[in-house]
Amino acid sequence: MGSSSELFKVKTLTEAIETLKPYMLSFYERVEKVTLAESLGRVVAQDIPATYALPHFRKSTMDGMAVRAADTFGASESMPALVQCHREVRMGEAPTEPLGQGTGILMPTGGMLPEGADAVVMVEHLEHFGEELYGVTKAVAPGENLIAIGEDVIEGEVILSKYKQIRAQEMGLLAAQGVIQVPVLPRFRVGILSTGDEIISPEQEPRPGQSRDINGYTLLGQALACGALARHYGIVKDNLEELRSVLTTMLEENDIVLLSGGSSVGSRDLSAQLIDELGEPGLLFHGLALRPGKPTIGGVIAGKLIFGLPGHPASAMVVFDAIVRPWLDASVLHAQVDPLPKGTLTQNIHSGSGREEFVRVRLISDGDDWRVEPIRGKSGLIRTMVLADALVHINLDTEGIEAGKDVLFRLLR
Repeated sequence: MGSSSELFKVKTLTEAIETLKPYMLSFYERVEKVTLAESLGRVVAQDIPATYALPHFRKSTMDGMAVRAADTFGASESMPALVQCHREVRMGEAPTEPLGQGTGILMPTGGMLPEGADAVVMVEHLEHFGEELYGVTKAVAPGENLIAIGEDVIEGEVILSKYKQIRAQEMGLLAAQGVIQVPVLPRFRVGILSTGDEIISPEQEPRPGQSRDINGYTLLGQALACGALARHYGIVKDNLEELRSVLTTMLEENDIVLLSGGSSVGSRDLSAQLIDELGEPGLLFHGLALRPGKPTIGGVIAGKLIFGLPGHPASAMVVFDAIVRPWLDASVLHAQVDPLPKGTLTQNIHSGSGREEFVRVRLISDGDDWRVEPIRGKSGLIRTMVLADALVHINLDTEGIEAGKDVLFRLLR
């Protein structure tokens, strides 16, 4: 279990993830097969190589005539190059004869070029002089208006790397390769529990001092949006034995357990105590150098991740995005390679808190660019997250960002 020196050590976000990672690597060696139609949003479990080239034949990118480029050199509207055209290639057909000197063959966009042809003349640059005789009014260069074999994908190259998340375009690429059973990571099972004497279910009428359960549903929505198999286990009061019983069940049934603490210190203390008692290695960090989100606790119990998230709604959502989502989308192992979008900050952002900060922002269209407007409000206000379109990450060593500067932002799901 976590030592006393670990229990009260506040870690940076990176330190917390690196502390947890050795216990979680086995999760990313699991593989299941799903149909191509079911693969959207799933994470690839292993490298997928191309089994053959794309395209596997040379194809035209234009309606026109396949020719030998050399036969068109010097062609112009006033002096067209003459070409004999004996036949036409239809879609889905393969030419049966090679192309001879001074001859051409009509074809549609996507049609297969015959042997001997090395360019395609657009139909707009053809004149039909009658019967089989055509004039080419604009010369073409070798390789013009065609796609070569393997120009899109080379046989044997990795087309999808391990831990890549599948989008619509990846589905199309897999279809082009004939991959109809896709190896993916199993979906993480995420259990969510709200805790605290002051928390009541949404259908109840709150008395003074009570609050309806917001976090149980925001966290459920975030987990579902990440493709997890998520379940909300309801509310448990600040009772050690009741919490122990529910947590034991949740750890048996899930890969990741999220505890949303009430605003009381007692609720967090109970969660930390149980995380450190229920199994090895126990509690691994007690606090994050993160704003909002400093009260976050986390650990591992018998190979299962468990987090105690802050009670404030905005804090809980920001912490989920910062430290829970990366496990669900495998970005802890496969870094985001696409550049984040950016926009121009409309107001100064002050930091200098000695913590990383995630600032909620609204995006305002400004022609081809974005204006990024910070949303002011305490982390206990759920509507600040409703108004937010994205988060701006301020690094630990950054004291603030001036208005007018470009900032990167990550869209909220």
